[in-house]
Amino acid sequence: MFKTILIDDEKLAINRLERLLGKYTDTFVIIGRANNGAEGLSLVETLRPDLIFLDIEMPVMTGFEMLSRLTFMPLVVFATAFDEYAIKAFEENSIDYLLKPIEYERLDKTVQKLKLWQANTKAKIEQANNQEHLFNDNLLKMIEAMKPKKSISSISVKTGSKILLIDLQDISHFEADDKYVFLMTLDGQKYLTSYTISILAEKLPTNNFLQISRANIVNTLKIKEIEKHFNGKFLITMKDKAQSKMISGGTFGEAIKALFEI
Repeated sequence: MFKTILIDDEKLAINRLERLLGKYTDTFVIIGRANNGAEGLSLVETLRPDLIFLDIEMPVMTGFEMLSRLTFMPLVVFATAFDEYAIKAFEENSIDYLLKPIEYERLDKTVQKLKLWQANTKAKIEQANNQEHLFNDNLLKMIEAMKPKKSISSISVKTGSKILLIDLQDISHFEADDKYVFLMTLDGQKYLTSYTISILAEKLPTNNFLQISRANIVNTLKIKEIEKHFNGKFLITMKDKAQSKMISGGTFGEAIKALFEI
């Protein structure tokens, strides 16, 4: 719906226009009428309509003079008996230029122009909102990525009624077995943890812990030996008491190559 003001010094013309617009109750709601440019200026500044139908030749102030003084600019459809103003009217970025007496068929074309303008404007707003939403999402992700990760120096494990804190430097590797993830120490101890492999991959410092498969994260400072295996995989031997051996997953091979420059 366009909140609309009619501005014309001819009473018969403004009555006719209002009658014609009454056929488009889903498009226009008339919120004011003015009999000259000065009244029109005051009404527009006060009511701030979406659209005005504006005559040009009026006493006190012409339509062009009125437009030049507005601080709030609505959409404009000129309605005048004089066709010599057409070029100047379109220079004012008007939607349309109607010659009196206005016919229903010609007014209908104006209505279609207004609906097209409205649809294009809505599409631009939605596009801008989508771009803003995408920008905000990316900004939030960037801010989150820039946040320093909380540094941890140990992993807590429960044994009986006690909670032990295992220093990272004493950990050989982590191993997933079905639904459980175990922590393996260099001296051969095995502890059940409360973490998943994916959470550990996020929590552990990346400078000396590396996920080598879906089931294993190793302490890279405690690797004893790396051998090439089949299909781009690697056989990794640890420095722990058991000399644990693990085979890397195929999708993790590139990370291992990059880290050890092999």
